[in-house]
Amino acid sequence: MKNTPFLSGVCLIFAIVNSNVQAQKIVTPMTQPKAKIIPKTLEKNNQKRIDNYFWLNDRENPEVIDYLNQENAYYEAATAGTKDFQKALYEEMKARIKEDDQSVPYLYNGYYYITRYETGKDYPIYSRKKGSLSAAEEILFDCNELAKGHSYFQLGGMSISPDNKLVSFGVDTVGRRIYTIQIKNLETGELFSDTIENADGSSVWANDNKTIFYTRQDTVTLRSDKVFKHKVGSSADQDVVVFYEKDDTFSVSVGKEKSKKYIVISSGSTLTTEYRILNAEQPDGEFTIFQKRVRGLEYSISHFGDSFYILTNKDKASNFKLMKTPENATSKENWKDVIAHREDVLLEDIEIFKSYLVVEERSNGLNHIRIMPWSGEADYYLPFGSETYNAFTTTNIDFDTDVLRYSYQSLATPSSVIDFNMTTKEKTILKEQQVLGGKFDKDNYTEERVWATAKDGTKVPISMVYRKGLKKDGKNPLLLYAYGSYGVTMDTYFSSTRLSILDRGFVFAIAHIRGGEDLGRQWYEDGKLLKKKNTFTDFIDCSKFVIEQGYTSADHLYAEGGSAGGLLMGAVVNMAPELYKGVIAQVPFVDVVTTMLDDTIPLTTGEYDEWGNPNVKKYHDYMLSYSPYDNVKAQKYPNMLITTGLHDSQVQYWEPAKWVAKLRAFKTDDNVLYLNTNMDAGHGGASGRFEALKELAKEYSFLLDLEEIKN
Repeated sequence: MKNTPFLSGVCLIFAIVNSNVQAQKIVTPMTQPKAKIIPKTLEKNNQKRIDNYFWLNDRENPEVIDYLNQENAYYEAATAGTKDFQKALYEEMKARIKEDDQSVPYLYNGYYYITRYETGKDYPIYSRKKGSLSAAEEILFDCNELAKGHSYFQLGGMSISPDNKLVSFGVDTVGRRIYTIQIKNLETGELFSDTIENADGSSVWANDNKTIFYTRQDTVTLRSDKVFKHKVGSSADQDVVVFYEKDDTFSVSVGKEKSKKYIVISSGSTLTTEYRILNAEQPDGEFTIFQKRVRGLEYSISHFGDSFYILTNKDKASNFKLMKTPENATSKENWKDVIAHREDVLLEDIEIFKSYLVVEERSNGLNHIRIMPWSGEADYYLPFGSETYNAFTTTNIDFDTDVLRYSYQSLATPSSVIDFNMTTKEKTILKEQQVLGGKFDKDNYTEERVWATAKDGTKVPISMVYRKGLKKDGKNPLLLYAYGSYGVTMDTYFSSTRLSILDRGFVFAIAHIRGGEDLGRQWYEDGKLLKKKNTFTDFIDCSKFVIEQGYTSADHLYAEGGSAGGLLMGAVVNMAPELYKGVIAQVPFVDVVTTMLDDTIPLTTGEYDEWGNPNVKKYHDYMLSYSPYDNVKAQKYPNMLITTGLHDSQVQYWEPAKWVAKLRAFKTDDNVLYLNTNMDAGHGGASGRFEALKELAKEYSFLLDLEEIKN
């Protein structure tokens, strides 16, 4: 289901020609796992479905773990011939990464904060320096030490108290995104006895330096539903619930305004939001509703001076507009337009400074950063010359500065962190991602954006990168990646690891299909609910386009997507398997109907506005018509690598497990089918930066082996 931002995709499309011969080259002679069949009848809306593999839904069942282990053993044995290549790919990708690296420092409340890595270590070290970068380093957390003894480790939600003396933080050692919050004294190094279990990891300090607010999750659904108040030094049992979200289609979070004046509770579903605010000087006061929820009204708030600025779709502003209201009169009848709605421009975010308003916009599929002086002087846009770039504001904590910090990258240009003086218009590049090894030169690559025509005439953009000198003779392997759900925009991005396939002749492409917000809010609306199939047909039409234009052929085309993008993969291999030589589906959401009918599964009820409520017949029937698991049939399928994590809280491991079991029973080809389950991780895969490279090496070796590229 919903994905976090881990989407590092690889997509290639390869036909079925000579697939039997190819499969024999990759697979060692051994018996493929065969899940036992235990029919279970599922009935809804006067329709019966038989699920032969429903029994895999029980992670506590030893037979389930045994089956997953059998699939892992089969994968390891079948790919044994690629192990040396996997290791070489891993070392190659690792060698491009600057191991002793650090982030650009940022100044917050008198301290410079830095995240750094040391050579040979997997995890970050969080540190700070008081007043000056030449001051002594104070280490807040060395995650390499904290991770010892854990197969998975994630530190998140680090929050510094206003007096700089305490830090609250969350730790997850399972990968299920269930955190334990603790508090550390930064002066003494003492770890307080305060231990808050079953939290989402984030917390925020009131201005008294004694009170934190945090959210806890429902123990079954993992929905963040309660906001608590905790006093430092007290037991979590004494914590007070300050807000409980009873509507199971909403989830909550808590944060603090940039002005530091207000603690803010956000409660939201796919289509509706509601905020509550509390003066941070009065932590024992009552939160007040900013604007009560109205079905279909979305808004977010930013405090500045004596006003709030509101990004909202009020008044049918589908692409959003910016409004303003006094801080003592926050209901919507008091909101006044600052930036009006535009049909051709999506308003994505704002950043407020004392003298400037910075606006992040999107038009024609490209993002723009607009600088607007409060003085009324002419506004202007930062200039970006490419059509395959990605630019966005980063860490901008202070109001009282003329310097905007933003990041820029493209498919062939490493990421840069840039300080831009909005008054003098001078640009300072603080850091550009280093690609080690001495072989990388961005001028060796071509970037372009092309437009495919979908079946209904809609033009769909595709961003791509490849080595210069490409011949459009249909012989190039091409990896097509997409997501296409939740209004998530798939911006282009640089990847040093991707060079391992680009330099071996691959084209890498991103299909900006409907279901994302790449071309505005309507782009999203046209790829959800009863229009969801546009997402799948757009991807298929993009696949046909790159074949027709000679970039590749069905003998060399591959596809990849993760989470909801894994649903995309499942749908297209049912609908048009002949287009693809190979497919990688990461943590795929493929058992759509069964999952959306189970309100005990994390995220389900909150996503009715994305997929539809299957308790309603029209949505049930529509989902059933595309659900990958339900539409597996007797036909040839591409070579497939399917990955999952046993502790995944977003797409439960049993979805891909059941899907693979059913594919084995139905497919009529001899192409390879692998299920690889990480028994120690969740939705985002391995936690260490280099461990993650090992997973990527598996994917790349799968693709390269199908292309008979051995080194």
